[in-house]
Amino acid sequence: MTRTLILGGTAWLGRELAEQLVAKGKDVTVLARGVSGTAPQGATFVASDRRLPGAYDQVKNVDWDEVIELSYARDLVEGALEALSNRTKHWTLVSSVSVYEGNDEPGASEDAKLVAPTDLDDYAHAKVVAEQITQHAVGDRLLIARPGLIAGPGDTSDRFSYWVSRFALAANGNVLVPQTEGRYVQFIDVRDLAAWVLDAGFRGLTGTYNVVGSERNFSDVLLSAAKVAGYTGEFIAADDVWLKEQDVNYWAGPHSLPLWLPLDDAAFAQRSGERFKAAGGSERSLEQTLEDVLTDERARGLDRVRRSGLSRTEELVLLQKISESGKN
Repeated sequence: MTRTLILGGTAWLGRELAEQLVAKGKDVTVLARGVSGTAPQGATFVASDRRLPGAYDQVKNVDWDEVIELSYARDLVEGALEALSNRTKHWTLVSSVSVYEGNDEPGASEDAKLVAPTDLDDYAHAKVVAEQITQHAVGDRLLIARPGLIAGPGDTSDRFSYWVSRFALAANGNVLVPQTEGRYVQFIDVRDLAAWVLDAGFRGLTGTYNVVGSERNFSDVLLSAAKVAGYTGEFIAADDVWLKEQDVNYWAGPHSLPLWLPLDDAAFAQRSGERFKAAGGSERSLEQTLEDVLTDERARGLDRVRRSGLSRTEELVLLQKISESGKN
């Protein structure tokens, strides 16, 4: 693989892919609007709105060794395939483990049943359709990478990064946590995901892979995050019923406890990564990712407004309610 086109390479994963290719001395082109960031120095940047006519005019007459598609919007995926698939040796679609119908089978593989796509406004449904139309157009030249939770420096979702930054901010104060028994965390560092995707492209690897890291107990992740942050306070655990009564949300988004999942969906964080590992996949340690994330979080501001989690003020209100109720 010597000539690569990344469709959307200015934001987090896309930029990491482009940076790693530049570092390897490869010829990489990034096609994007450029509103989410900039292409790294050394990459060719093609500014283009993929929904406008002629979006691919500057790149469609090139013989690409690799195209990496990061979008899941049907019109964008179809437009790229129509313009580029016939002149591309290998095509990688970054999908998601959200495509699976059920989250109740620990160790489920890539052969698990997918959701029936009926609503393209739904993330999982749209991902399934993106896989289907890409498979139809590209056939045996296609690699589908299905990551789960992506973590690492630069994450703007604030899911994985919430806990280590919250422990650092709280210092020796109490921190609200959910009950962790029977719950797990499974993530892949963005740098490891990008490295594997690129290596797989170099090797012409095809097929479908859950690009996921090790299954970890949620409690172990919290303890490791606290240790990395130098936290000396106390975890105050609340049960699911009480948290829901306080309108605390699962997983992500405003007023949430990130990475907390309903027990019925616990196996979302227990997907099999055996096929990924057998294909050369690797992961750095939990502690290394946490340390790098905390460095990034300190630079961005531990008390900044976040897309996911509780503000420290919201958290303290809930902790006061627990204290007054005698629940802890």
